[in-house]
Amino acid sequence: MLRQLAKEKGYLIMAHNYQIPELQRIADFVGDSLQLARQAAETDAEKILFLGVDFMAEMVKALNPEKKVVVPVLCATCPMANSLTEDEIAKAKEKYDAPFVVYVNSTAKTKFLADYLCTSANAVDVVRNVPSDTILFGPDKNLASYVAEKTGKCVIPIPGEFGYCHVHNFVTAEQVLRKLEKYHDAEVMVHPEVPEQVRRLAHFVGSTAQMEKYPMASSSKIFIVVTEVGMVEKLRRLYPDRTFVTIDSMVCYNMKKNNLRNTYRAVLNDAPEVKLDERLAEKIRKLVEDMLKLTVSTQESKK
Repeated sequence: MLRQLAKEKGYLIMAHNYQIPELQRIADFVGDSLQLARQAAETDAEKILFLGVDFMAEMVKALNPEKKVVVPVLCATCPMANSLTEDEIAKAKEKYDAPFVVYVNSTAKTKFLADYLCTSANAVDVVRNVPSDTILFGPDKNLASYVAEKTGKCVIPIPGEFGYCHVHNFVTAEQVLRKLEKYHDAEVMVHPEVPEQVRRLAHFVGSTAQMEKYPMASSSKIFIVVTEVGMVEKLRRLYPDRTFVTIDSMVCYNMKKNNLRNTYRAVLNDAPEVKLDERLAEKIRKLVEDMLKLTVSTQESKK
């Protein structure tokens, strides 16, 4: 009924990898925030139903300013994105006089103050290509640590100790080791937002988009997936002959604020609609354009 109503009203349904299985199954596209924003720009649909959290919906709106973007609820937010304030950015820039690379998991106002934009998939390449040995990076401290390790640059996390994803930051090495005790032959895939001691246990570190591809290149039949539990829904659909094990505590309750009932209501009422100041949207589009140029040049040099 929900898919039929959405189709009748001209909606394209887009769901993030961390959405509940029921919403992933009704979506036209399931992916990470940048995949979805770019996919939306390539479709003819004039209306988009976005199932994720607020900063992701802002990205979709920024890259698709002429399209109507509707979400089930406005209260599905991201504490990490909200952890970095404009004042903290200004103080850090004044203190260090270094370029600021903002993680896509951030508010539109934070992005407006950034010099560069990155995703978890391309953060290393972006920072490597920034012409400075000192980088301000926010808001995720664990991703900053990973980028520093891979690039050898001085990567200063802002807002520091308080910038982290509540889902990824509190997973422990002990939790992963307990899973490995049970699944001896498993390979461990982790998101770079996890702490360093958890990264050390990984066979693969990557974004959710990169996690989609890793099992194809691996001979393992069992994978411990150290990211939000919703990701295994897509992995199980892509690789029905493999086993994917979750860390059960890794639940994003903001992602889970979207459900079938409020999604149906959003389609029925064409609301709530995502609004974004054009000045902010223009800056985000420029950041995305520059980011893609940086990463394309890196890919070309690797050929």
